[in-house]
Amino acid sequence: MLPNPYAPGELPRVLAGREQQQDRIRGYLSRIGTYGEMGGPLLVFLGPRGVGKTSLLREAQRDAEEHGFITAWVACRRNAPFLPDLVSRVGKAVESADILPRAEKGTWKLRLESIGLEFGLPSVVKVSATAAADRSGAEAPPRGAQISAMEDLLHETSSQIRARGGAGLVVFVDELHAATRDDLAVLLNAMQNLAGRREDNPLAIIGAGLPSTPGVLVNAATFGERSTFLTLPRLEPAAAAAAVAEPAAELGVTWTPASLQTVAAEAQGFPYLLQVLAHATWEVAKPSGTGDVLDVDQVRAGLPLADDQLSSMYAARWAAATELEKQIMSVMAQAGTPTVTRAEIAAALGRPTQALGVPRERLIDKGIIEPASRGEVRFTMPGFDRYIRETLATGAPSPADPAPGSLGAGRRPRELPPASEGGRDAPRR
Repeated sequence: MLPNPYAPGELPRVLAGREQQQDRIRGYLSRIGTYGEMGGPLLVFLGPRGVGKTSLLREAQRDAEEHGFITAWVACRRNAPFLPDLVSRVGKAVESADILPRAEKGTWKLRLESIGLEFGLPSVVKVSATAAADRSGAEAPPRGAQISAMEDLLHETSSQIRARGGAGLVVFVDELHAATRDDLAVLLNAMQNLAGRREDNPLAIIGAGLPSTPGVLVNAATFGERSTFLTLPRLEPAAAAAAVAEPAAELGVTWTPASLQTVAAEAQGFPYLLQVLAHATWEVAKPSGTGDVLDVDQVRAGLPLADDQLSSMYAARWAAATELEKQIMSVMAQAGTPTVTRAEIAAALGRPTQALGVPRERLIDKGIIEPASRGEVRFTMPGFDRYIRETLATGAPSPADPAPGSLGAGRRPRELPPASEGGRDAPRR
């Protein structure tokens, strides 16, 4: 059996359909490479979970490094500061690049430690247990000091890289929506100040987050609205087919046109779902060599395995929701339409629209639902509405015991819709 080229939840082997976004990033970075100046304001890619934001950023990171940039990667987490990690990652990136002359390494290390202490990073220099305890219990430094320290870090690092023949510094920040307000305020203010002397700062910061990210940035600093926001769309059918076909072709395996159309229709443009469905098909088909062909029957045979994987994700989302959030999702799922108005949800629950604002925003922040148009919302991931309907019909199952027949149940075969008519829960005509 050939190795499975599909990896749900990991970086895809082929990043298809993102040429426009990749060109935008290259243009953003070309300003640094050509002029040696700051690329511009914060560049942020927006989209629901599973649409490929992280994959796009990772590909951009590889591309930037090939063009002479030193890069650092940071992923934000809820209720946790990300700036200490940013300082550490930038420092390690410079050390790994080995661009500093031996005589300057000691001075740079001490300078980095000094900056890191402003963000609570322990010094690598040995200290007494008493001193360490005193520092851990000390109050956080004033935000103004942290802004200055962040400015120094980004300026000194990027200028050192440029002076040693590199193109500049690029920092990638994933999951921006989860960043703490204080840390975002420090980063945005530092970027704002550095932009005043852009010719001295060959750097760029590129991020990704859920659709709620613009509001999070503006809440941290009003000029956060000046960031460049680009929405990452779902994949077009041709790009979805390429994302599935090309990794198999590298191993000499072919998908039939009908099987590619079926997988693309089922995934509805979500790269994550493409990986799940293609991975499951491969596992069932077990292609063994050049010339093997994957057809619609094998896609159908792989659906239970794909559904089993999806059921765990859906069950976890459902279990983590509050009771009122579950009620909102239940109304949306039972509506049977692609989008649901806020007024419809409020009427079904017998509550005023204003009373549902907070739980609705929490669901948006979690990436479970998203605004579709004015006054309307929809689920971000195809199939979650079906899972909820089956859950309500059979009782709330545990992640290990998903509802029979649901999307994610995987307990019995089900009929595939014709590829030309769309996938799961396609909009009704």
